Amino acid sequence: MGCALRWPRGRQRPDVRTLLRFYRERAELSQEALGLRIGFSKSQVAMVERGQRPPKGDFVARADETLGAQGALLAAGAELRPSHLASWFEEFAEVETGACSRHEYETHAVPGLLQTEEHARAVFTNHHPALDDEEIEGRVVARMERQKLLTRRPAADIGFVLELHPLTRPIGGNQVRKRQLRHILDVAQLRNVQIQVMAPDRTTHAGLNGPFVLLETAERNRLAYVEGQSGSFFVSQQPDLGDLFGKYGILRAQALSPDASMKLIDEVTGEE
Repeated sequence: MGCALRWPRGRQRPDVRTLLRFYRERAELSQEALGLRIGFSKSQVAMVERGQRPPKGDFVARADETLGAQGALLAAGAELRPSHLASWFEEFAEVETGACSRHEYETHAVPGLLQTEEHARAVFTNHHPALDDEEIEGRVVARMERQKLLTRRPAADIGFVLELHPLTRPIGGNQVRKRQLRHILDVAQLRNVQIQVMAPDRTTHAGLNGPFVLLETAERNRLAYVEGQSGSFFVSQQPDLGDLFGKYGILRAQALSPDASMKLIDEVTGEE
């Protein structure tokens, strides 16, 4: 497609995960071997390298000494901000915080900005590989923190086009599902938020290639964000960026109106 795969604010200096992998491979150590030497499991080393978990305790100090990094890992570790967001998601979250508009088409899950705390906790509890209790709570808090965008002042223009299926899946149980749907109905009452459900009887529509998010920054720069399994990328160049903005416009036209969408969600909420 010729999409530009880049962060909006590029990382010029290597981060801990990048340096850890570099020095580990230079030392010709496997993740398991490094873990044995520094007193952490193979899975913990792997998750730090993938950005799925921040290094804990003396992980960085032990790795720096074992790998002969001469303080490079310690220096990178000192710049770490406490965060439970996946590293590949952090750049998006930073741009999202200051966005003047955000629009999302979602196919398989309730968007994080719309999730209740108990729904989010159920999602993270079933994460694979499994997360410990501290990480689950940290990720729940981080997700709830992101939701300040909904009520931030000045208000951001926010929209969602959702498939019906993720609204009917009982993540966390049926009562959690019902409270989740009532929460969506409440959020939809905000003047700056529009929520639409794709008409479930449509035989086709413009979003069959999958979900995406559109962002417009305070400087009126436009970006699109596409996320997959443990990774993501921004689309910032034409014609792909314009195509995604055009596609979202078509999806809004093909979806039920906001009022009809709320009526459908209300009906689904009451189903036993």
